[in-house]
Amino acid sequence: MKVLYVASEAVPFCKTGGLADVAGTLPKALKEAGVDVRVILPKFGAIGEQFRSNMEHIYDGTVNVAWRNKFVGIDKYELDGVTYYFVDNQEYFYREGFYGYDDDADRFSFFCRAVLNCLEAIDFWPDVINANDWHASLIPVLLKLEHQGDERYEKIKTILTIHNLKYQGIFPKDVMADVLGLDWQYFNNGDLEFYDAVNFMKGGIIYADFVSTVSKTYAQEIQYEYFGEHLDGLLRKRRDDLYGIVNGIDYNTFNPATDKHLFVNYDNSDKFNSYERKCENKEKLQELLGLPKGRKIPMVSMITRLVAAKGLDLVVRMMDELLQHEDFQFVLLGTGDKVYEDWFKGLAWRFPNKVSANIRFSNELAQRIYASSDIFLMPSNYEPCGIGQLIAMRYGAVPVVRETGGLKDTVQQYDKYARSGNGFVFSNYNAHEMMYSLKRALSTYGNIEVWMQIEHNAMNADYSWKESAREYKELYEKVMQK
Repeated sequence: MKVLYVASEAVPFCKTGGLADVAGTLPKALKEAGVDVRVILPKFGAIGEQFRSNMEHIYDGTVNVAWRNKFVGIDKYELDGVTYYFVDNQEYFYREGFYGYDDDADRFSFFCRAVLNCLEAIDFWPDVINANDWHASLIPVLLKLEHQGDERYEKIKTILTIHNLKYQGIFPKDVMADVLGLDWQYFNNGDLEFYDAVNFMKGGIIYADFVSTVSKTYAQEIQYEYFGEHLDGLLRKRRDDLYGIVNGIDYNTFNPATDKHLFVNYDNSDKFNSYERKCENKEKLQELLGLPKGRKIPMVSMITRLVAAKGLDLVVRMMDELLQHEDFQFVLLGTGDKVYEDWFKGLAWRFPNKVSANIRFSNELAQRIYASSDIFLMPSNYEPCGIGQLIAMRYGAVPVVRETGGLKDTVQQYDKYARSGNGFVFSNYNAHEMMYSLKRALSTYGNIEVWMQIEHNAMNADYSWKESAREYKELYEKVMQK
């Protein structure tokens, strides 16, 4: 089985969000599962010189962007047994950022055309192309509209994976002729039309053989108006071809037994040992952040983008009250909207002995916070999958989450009678429900024996890529039979 995995970013080459984590780790797991998988990305200027200098240049050519003829180069790089290809065009990709430019329609329609047009150059004819998010959504469209009549292309099946439906690639309708070079009939019949604009994601959903999302619950949620971002009707129409597979994390990278960023390493072989080692990490982090030291003080953390979708309105509503009446420390790491950045800075000023607000991002500090935290708060308004709660559980930080998307699929309410479950869950997007769940977690923390069991359950939950890679392989086999 041959699979071409198409994404706009992948670790360790380039990253702005969770897509990069998936595109950088899932292919390796697929390879281990016996899939001949290759990955293709734009060659962004931000890719480090340590990678660029070791790429093999394999192709020069041109690609049409409507009436314009643009240079395309293809470079090749091997990492962990996986072959990565990079689509090169300095005009489009050698910029400070990745997205948000006025010519994004040009840039990513070029990328999609280049991927399809260069299959012969890379000598790889996949059985399945797995396109990811709106940046690659035109691949199923262009495959069907521009490459039929060529048996090599007609055999290829496509899957569009939606990581976050909120971002769809919506552009003025004049891109139909001036950028895409497609007949207006595909706008007029509704395939690409979206409120009198062009929608790349919509086109991909219509033309892909299968559509997948990054959790089973999110695959159901986006068929409802609240989560569907005006595409819920289309997704309901395609529900028989819509699948959800929860993301995983790389258990070699995220491993408290070997993580070099931690003050003290530990594993989950013994409940008491892991609890004690986490306490040691907590005391050293408290010292680093200038908080009062005390291993019995519960530490609640958030490592997040500071945007409304992450449930920050609930935190803003209730955190002052919680800190006034409950004995715990709160540690935040992240950047985002200025209104939230300023609010958390103010929270730290109001509670200097209880709050550490780190308005930045540091991978080293993130790992130390995961390893030191007792509770990881993730009250998202919506969460297609979520990576934070998976990393938190791997490091024994017990999640408190809202029951949505991948959070619902991965975090189970602790049952004190069955001693099962790996976290605390609340259902409605409501500040008081979040507060009560967090209070339950803090109260439970007072019973060390029970807490060690929950912590052990969280660390024992297996959210590595092994199971998810198996599900993707089965989905590839299924689409090949369509």
